[in-house]
Amino acid sequence: MIIALIKAMRPKQWAKNVFVFAALVFDEKLFRLDPLVKTVLGFLIFCLLSGAVYLLNDVVDAERDRLHPVKRKRPIASGQLSPKLALATALAISITLIPSSFLLDFYFGLITLAYFLTMVAYSFWLKNMVLVDVFTVSAGFVLRVAAGVILVKAERFSPWLYICTTLLALFISISRRRHELLLLNENASNHRAILEEYNLRLLDEMIVIVTSSTIVAYSLYTFSAPNLPANHTMMLTIPIVLYCLFRYLYLIHVKGEGGAPEDLIFTDKPLLAGLLLWGLAVIAILYLQ
Repeated sequence: MIIALIKAMRPKQWAKNVFVFAALVFDEKLFRLDPLVKTVLGFLIFCLLSGAVYLLNDVVDAERDRLHPVKRKRPIASGQLSPKLALATALAISITLIPSSFLLDFYFGLITLAYFLTMVAYSFWLKNMVLVDVFTVSAGFVLRVAAGVILVKAERFSPWLYICTTLLALFISISRRRHELLLLNENASNHRAILEEYNLRLLDEMIVIVTSSTIVAYSLYTFSAPNLPANHTMMLTIPIVLYCLFRYLYLIHVKGEGGAPEDLIFTDKPLLAGLLLWGLAVIAILYLQ
């Protein structure tokens, strides 16, 4: 039962909470103990809170998940985990961690509460509203970044990174909708009603728009953000970002992937190598000059 409960909290997807570390890195406080400790604590809080949201979401979607070739194996949909236990655990986590987050920092607590309420609203209502569904998922990523900004008391964190985060999250969310539409075919709307409002042409055009916008926004960040090195060496990371985006598009359109971004990142070695190279390049540019 404990194993099923942990599995239902989807620890693999906790990798998304790494966005909490964005401010720590880009505000050049990665090697300062106090901001590092606070960010790690914030990361752990978001991991457990997102786990609570997944439990709630799986209880709400249990019947429809049974129609999905992959999601039907989830603990709640497959009957391995009692919905009552899942809800009790989600409630216990939320009433414990949300007040605790205010102790870490008042404004961090507000962002944590906003994140939890937004995700609960998504589980019940917002995921059934066309376009609002993908923007809500994107908002979750932006709130993670904002939480990190509060924890490290960022002084030079560029607003461009909020825009890049929004666009990247939209790119991932729309790609996921596309994968679901392809995977389920005529049964797509039975699993997720909102999929009836989408088609491949619309999703592909949306992917083109957010991909192009992401490249432009990140490029503008690399030479216009005031906290970056004056020699514009951050522009050297643009080709790496292009490669990672193109690799993701390749996996979506050629390999038919895109359902679980965390699986793509950890299983596709070229994509993982590109992301690691980008991270190392950013740290070298910010900290070794």
